[in-house]
Amino acid sequence: MRVAFVTGAAGDIGRAICAALLAEGAAVAAIDIDQQGLQTVTRELASKGQVLAIEADVTRMEAVVRAAEQVRAHFGDVSILINNAGGITKPSLATTEERDWLHDIELNLNGPWRCIKALHDQLIRGQPSVIVNIASVNGLGIFGHPGYSVAKAGLIHLTKFCAVELGRRGVRSVAICPGSVKTRQWEERQRHSPEILAEATSWYPSRDTCTPADVARLVAMVAKRDLSLMNGAVITLDGGLSAGSDRLASAFTGEAL
Repeated sequence: MRVAFVTGAAGDIGRAICAALLAEGAAVAAIDIDQQGLQTVTRELASKGQVLAIEADVTRMEAVVRAAEQVRAHFGDVSILINNAGGITKPSLATTEERDWLHDIELNLNGPWRCIKALHDQLIRGQPSVIVNIASVNGLGIFGHPGYSVAKAGLIHLTKFCAVELGRRGVRSVAICPGSVKTRQWEERQRHSPEILAEATSWYPSRDTCTPADVARLVAMVAKRDLSLMNGAVITLDGGLSAGSDRLASAFTGEAL
C-alpha cells in the first residue's frame, strides 16, 4: 500500500487530491492547520479508503516533523508527498509589507521544503517515491501577488533540486503549475465582483480555468509508479495562459486570431 502525505488537505484542491489518491488505492494522511476543515474532509472521505487527519502548521518545523512521525507510526513510510498548502497575501509590490512577503515565502516555499526535509528518509525507504509540488503559473510569469509568485518560482526550482539530488535514490519530483482554479475563494470573489471571472478567463487562450478536480486528476496521474522517467518536469494546467495571449497577438498583428 502506498502512503500519501497531502498538505493543505482541508481546502478545495487538497480535498480533491485526497479523494483522487484514495481512488488509486493509496492511504492518505490529510495535513492542514484547519482542524474543523480536516474533520469535514475525514467525514467526506472515510468511506473511500484509509484517511488519517493531522492538524499541523507547515510554517513550523517541529509540527511537520511530528506529523511525519505520526504518519509513519500509523501507516508506514510515506512514498507520495503532495506539497499543496499555500496562500496569497497582497497583490502588488507597492502594497506588500515585510510581514506579507515573509508570510508568503514561509507558507509557499519554506513549508514544502520543511515537508521534504522531514520526510526525506521515509521517501527514500519507500521508493519508488514521488514529490508533487503544487506551484503556479505565477511562478512562470508576472500575474500579480509578488510574494506568492516569487515563492512559487522558488518552489519550481526546489522541484528541480529534488529531481537532481534524489532521483538516483528512487525519488521523483514534479511541479504542477495551475492557472486560476475555480475554488470557493474564487466564487466568493465573484459574488463581490461578478465580472472578475469573465475578465480573467478572457486572457486564457482556452477561455476557461481549471477546477480542483482537474488538478487532482493530474496529481494522481503524475504520482503513478509507471511514470518512472517523469522527473524534474514542470507541468502547466493553465488553458494556454503561460504559452501566450491570442488577444495580445491580435493587437500586434491587427488580425482577429
